[in-house]
Amino acid sequence: MWKSFNCQCVKAELISAPNLINLKYFLFLILSLIPFYLFAQKKVDVLIINGKIIDGTGNSWFYGDIAIKNGKIYSIGRLGHLKAKEVIDARKQVIAPGFIDVHTHIEGDEKRTPTADNFIHDGVTTVITGNCGSSNADIKDYFRMLDSLKLSINVATFIGHNTVRQAVLGTSMREPNAEELKRMEQLVEKAMKDGAVGLSTGLIYIPGTYAKTDEVISMAKAASKHHGTYTSHIRSESQHVFEAIEEALNVGKQAGMPVQISHFKIGKPFWGQSDKTLALVRKAREDGYDVTIDQYPYTASSTTLNSVIPSWVLENGRDSINYRINDPVIHRKILTEMVGDMEQRQRTSFEYAVVSNFKNDTTYNGKSISQINLLMGRKPTITDEIETILDLTKRGGASMVFHSMDEADVENIMQYPFTMIASDSGIREFGAGVPHPRGYGSNARVLSKYVREQHVIGLEDAVRRMTSLPAQKFEFKDRGLLREGMAADIIVFDPETVKDVSTYEKPHAFSTGIQYVLVNGKITLNKMQHTGVRNGKILHGPSFTK
Repeated sequence: MWKSFNCQCVKAELISAPNLINLKYFLFLILSLIPFYLFAQKKVDVLIINGKIIDGTGNSWFYGDIAIKNGKIYSIGRLGHLKAKEVIDARKQVIAPGFIDVHTHIEGDEKRTPTADNFIHDGVTTVITGNCGSSNADIKDYFRMLDSLKLSINVATFIGHNTVRQAVLGTSMREPNAEELKRMEQLVEKAMKDGAVGLSTGLIYIPGTYAKTDEVISMAKAASKHHGTYTSHIRSESQHVFEAIEEALNVGKQAGMPVQISHFKIGKPFWGQSDKTLALVRKAREDGYDVTIDQYPYTASSTTLNSVIPSWVLENGRDSINYRINDPVIHRKILTEMVGDMEQRQRTSFEYAVVSNFKNDTTYNGKSISQINLLMGRKPTITDEIETILDLTKRGGASMVFHSMDEADVENIMQYPFTMIASDSGIREFGAGVPHPRGYGSNARVLSKYVREQHVIGLEDAVRRMTSLPAQKFEFKDRGLLREGMAADIIVFDPETVKDVSTYEKPHAFSTGIQYVLVNGKITLNKMQHTGVRNGKILHGPSFTK
């Protein structure tokens, strides 16, 4: 056939009308096939084949392949015609967007463990740090450091109210004057322009606990000007939890901004009343306010030992704290207040409070305050256990795990459709201390215990809460969904074997069943082995200006 079109053999006078038509048809056919030929020859970077695709929307899974090129999702569908540098066979496994952890505290951990292994093994490709009112003071400098360091995960951050307040007022228990308040607002606005995603508060921690609601609203309005979100560790999660939720909702309403209530929970004496706390959130949403919540899927919290000490004791630093504890009159006042607090919580001992890390004496790690109290030769009374707490405080304080929640409330909160999953963790240093297991297994625990075993929520919905819901909330417009053109943050996991292995007794254990993790198109976890790749990026807030 090709010979019949050799220019040396074809004479113009021999080309009849029918032959000319055939020639034009043949050329049209050849030209129309060129794009298909070129497409078939294109080589992508990674091709994930044969998987059940859960795209993050909450819709049902479907079988398909995903092609990745230049850090982006190139194509989704039946892609057997494509060539790839690397091929991942996801047969009998789920392909999903990388998980977005909206509540973390990675500050100070980045240089120690830039590979962020605990997050990667749990399917997390993006974290938001700067929570509970505590962040880096200079967001631009922080991002510059992260850019030079390179982590294995993407990072976004809030600007912390506690951090801003301390920069202006120190840890003084007083209200700011007009000039100081203006300076605080300016610091928040600068942080938003430098790329923060919003304002966070930690209203049980100093110095944020000293702030009145009007001050918080002023800070929130400064962030709201730049389209930020208000996220809050509220003032109380037990005795005054209802009032604390109302305060967070009021801040959002007054500032005209979205609200995220952190690690939503309910402690004693209100176990079993999570329907009532959730009703406050539902009502706000019905009234047109953008309110969402997050939780870690455990019945224990984790924070510092200082959280059980009256906030007024903690004013103005270590020397002042020790002075108050050592003064006989003030000491009696502290004891009286702490005993009264325990009575309100309906607790008869501090057995629920377990030391995670006490640097002064690591033999206490993993032991409860009640156990340490007995080791110190004291009687098993509330008063003596408080004396033990004050002794540990004078010696530098401790990180703690508090077994303070009821499983029925955890499940009820998880069933609420606008609950995201979060770890409230930093980057774990493997083997250091006895930390809360949530830092290793929050997402895997949801997928194993609450999806596969107990059917509290469905698989597609669980993925939605970990991906598109947080991406939408914090305006990560190219993340959280599996769509062509989106950033290739992708995980591949076995829904039948994915599991959290970390426990309270032995927390240093990576989740299993998450086989592959890609961050911005690079394979970072390969058959459950970290590759050492550090391809994370900075995710700036909506008002970032270079």
